[in-house]
Amino acid sequence: MRLLIAGLLAAATSGAWAHTAEEVGATAGSPVIVAGGWVFEPWVVVCLLVSLAWYALGVTRLWRHAGAGRGLRRWRVGSYVAGWLALLAALLSPLDSLGAWLFWAHMLQHELLMVLAAPLLVLGRPLAAWAWALPPAGRRALGHAFHRRRWRRGWKLLTTAWSAWLLHAAALWGWHVPAAFDAALHHRGLHALQHASFLFSALLFWWTVFGASARHPRPGVALMSLFTTMLHSGALGALLALSPSVWYQAYAASAPALGWEPLADQQLGGLLMWAPGGLAYAVAALLLARQLLLSAPVDRAGWRHASA
Repeated sequence: MRLLIAGLLAAATSGAWAHTAEEVGATAGSPVIVAGGWVFEPWVVVCLLVSLAWYALGVTRLWRHAGAGRGLRRWRVGSYVAGWLALLAALLSPLDSLGAWLFWAHMLQHELLMVLAAPLLVLGRPLAAWAWALPPAGRRALGHAFHRRRWRRGWKLLTTAWSAWLLHAAALWGWHVPAAFDAALHHRGLHALQHASFLFSALLFWWTVFGASARHPRPGVALMSLFTTMLHSGALGALLALSPSVWYQAYAASAPALGWEPLADQQLGGLLMWAPGGLAYAVAALLLARQLLLSAPVDRAGWRHASA
């Protein structure tokens, strides 16, 4: 399945993904020093570099064959590079280690993955570029494999608007249940699974919005998907921001070590999900609506008659 390959590569990119507080030496009630530099996890660095190099090779071959800017427009290439940089900031910057100590930093990391990196990567059409990076025989074999009935069925199941919507919503709400979130903070494998599910479900979600929008039989469904996701993700952010108590006990222990009151830390994290996160969905809805309006056929004769 085409997007599954992209998701697996993106999931591998999140491989070392974030550090738990214990991995960097946190102990409740003791002062700590958080490393302020960039994180260089080997698997993350390798996967990021390979994904960018493979994309660049595919774009070079495609443009050599079809002409510069054809087949994959320049703005799409720029979108992929911007999404790649957002992944870089989320997974390798000091934000990654800071997220083990402060809830708001962890939320910012999640928002970078879900509402910035994922849509930009989808708009960059990496699957087309990665396919062109293969030799001709490899592209033909891959095309034959994807046209098999079982692959097509799986692809349709994953990329229907409502299945992608449900997967994304389930990942968002399920991992923010206090028991699940605290468990992920204390276990590296669960933390990796958490970030993988956020990124992969976001890629599926944004594919149904932008990747297939030109062929979508009911474009209004994509707009409704964006609107409802903005509402339920904003509701989760509001619950976190307005809660009178701390949801996650791991941060109740680690935030004071950096001079943060735990409830204030949680409130800022909730606001990041509520306001900037919701704004991203609203902007995407406006862009999609503009695209649909510009592509809608105009009945010029009817317009002249109505204006007369």
